[in-house]
Amino acid sequence: MMPNIGTTDRAVRAVLGVGLLVAAAAGAPVWLALPGVLMLATAGMRFCPAYAPFGFKTCAPDEKPQG
Repeated sequence: MMPNIGTTDRAVRAVLGVGLLVAAAAGAPVWLALPGVLMLATAGMRFCPAYAPFGFKTCAPDEKPQG
């Protein structure tokens, strides 16, 4: 899989994912944990399956995969 998530998009997903997990653990509805996990997973893989069919990318064309 080629990365289609850029650095800023990745950071935003990670922060929101952690926020949703913390909210679910702190008493908010438990279903908020699922989008939190999905956001963290896509941030970690640098690939969003929803972007792929449309060819949408938020990463720079010259950005190399990390790791």
